[in-house]
Amino acid sequence: MIRLPYRHSLFWKLSGLTIAACLVIVWLSLSWGRSMEHSHYELAQADKEELLNYAASVEQAWRTQGKEGVETALRRIREGEQVWAVAVDRLYQPLGQRALTPGDADRFSFMRRLDWPLSGRATELPVMDIPFPQHPAAGRLAMELPERMWSGKPSVLGRLVIHGLFPMATMFLLCILLYRQLMVPLRWLQEQASSACRSGRKPTIGVSARSDELGELGRAFDHMAERLEGHVDYQQRLLRDMSHELRTPLSRLRVLCESSEDANTLRARLERELAGMQELVETTLELAWLDTDRPSLLCEPINMQSLWNILIEDACFETGWSRDAFVYRLPDNCCVQAHLNSLARALENLLRNAIRHSPEGGDVILGGAL
Repeated sequence: MIRLPYRHSLFWKLSGLTIAACLVIVWLSLSWGRSMEHSHYELAQADKEELLNYAASVEQAWRTQGKEGVETALRRIREGEQVWAVAVDRLYQPLGQRALTPGDADRFSFMRRLDWPLSGRATELPVMDIPFPQHPAAGRLAMELPERMWSGKPSVLGRLVIHGLFPMATMFLLCILLYRQLMVPLRWLQEQASSACRSGRKPTIGVSARSDELGELGRAFDHMAERLEGHVDYQQRLLRDMSHELRTPLSRLRVLCESSEDANTLRARLERELAGMQELVETTLELAWLDTDRPSLLCEPINMQSLWNILIEDACFETGWSRDAFVYRLPDNCCVQAHLNSLARALENLLRNAIRHSPEGGDVILGGAL
């Protein structure tokens, strides 16, 4: 079963524009085509008046001169317009001197009035039925339509304009509307993405307010921009933390260089500091390559007494303080569920700050409560 797009989908907008354009093309092409054909198949008013004048001249000749006058008037019409012409009464008997032939009688079956449209399928000049203006019941003039009054079928150029150029122009306008419907929001996304690359700030996407597929694209772009911004902030914070964490082992290495202890003790201490620095670098690289903004760290129960002893040993070596200056006031079996390296770095930073800001001869106390 085919599933239709949702109500605010871009599909309905595009299909609506396409259907509307097709309806406009069909309707206007038919109406304009019929109007053009109707104008070609209708006699001009000047031509109608001229044909009525021919009928009036024949009627006048018949009333004043009889059959001889009618024949003379018909001869002038035939020679002047190069057409077939006869004058008959209401019973289709000739009013002139010449008798009707069977071919003349056949023409009477296809005569047209002046106000009738002409046939577009005719291959010969139509025969016009023109009653006498003053006494229509007395007789009528039957004559071929002069060729100069017959416009024939609509021109090829007119048909090309109506059935060719107009549909092409309408479809071109439809393409412009569809292009704007799609490219304006896409170009906005492109500009905002370029602006975000230059400024490093989260872009403001107006497309997100739309309720169609382009709105979904804008909201996805916003989400991506937020994640990228979070990654950048996390990397900057990681670099700051790394530079801060490297100061501690570097300071202890500097103390080792100035120390007067024996070579074995210095070597053991140096190996310990190098191992700590290597672990710090590996942890930093691991965090830098993580795909998530907030890495999940492995938590485990940590004995605070053991961790405190390791930290104060490093602090005593680095500062020369006595171990008695570091007081532990937590229970002996105190354990904390945490990530070992993260907790060690946090306590080490607190310990270094406490040493830096404590008065001479002061104590550093670690305590806590549940």
